[in-house]
Amino acid sequence: MLHLLLVLSGVTLGMAMPLPDYYSYSTAVGDGSGTEYSTEYDGRVTGIRVWEYSNAYIRGIQLRYDGNWTTPVCTSYGNPLEMTLRGNESFIQVSGKYYSGYIYEIMFVTSRGRSLKVGQSYGNSFNFYPTNDGSQLRFLSGRQNGNGITSIGAHWAVY
Repeated sequence: MLHLLLVLSGVTLGMAMPLPDYYSYSTAVGDGSGTEYSTEYDGRVTGIRVWEYSNAYIRGIQLRYDGNWTTPVCTSYGNPLEMTLRGNESFIQVSGKYYSGYIYEIMFVTSRGRSLKVGQSYGNSFNFYPTNDGSQLRFLSGRQNGNGITSIGAHWAVY
């Protein structure tokens, strides 16, 4: 009986202590037409490529995990702008603008203060960042319609 009481007390104590929350999600912005996408992949994000429709909206996005590039989201037509992370650097902020059905501008900021900004500064602003200290960008998700990115959200976690 005493053994059962000790076991139940341990379970109660274990349940009272909340587990740390190391994941957060920045809710998607944009009108969200088209099909869903996700850049989720194994490993740590170590690079980004972004394609822009000439002086207009964001056409495509691609993330690199460790040494592997994901399949481009939407289109990879034209020359992308690219940023590769250094050492223990990570992406800690994603911001930009959306308007009239598309993401028009996107900027990625690193833990070392470097940034990559692509697109036109036009429309409604958004600013994504993790809610937990030490978190970094894990993947992006949203919708695309074949011509461009129509919505984007960011997923953050401690890695």
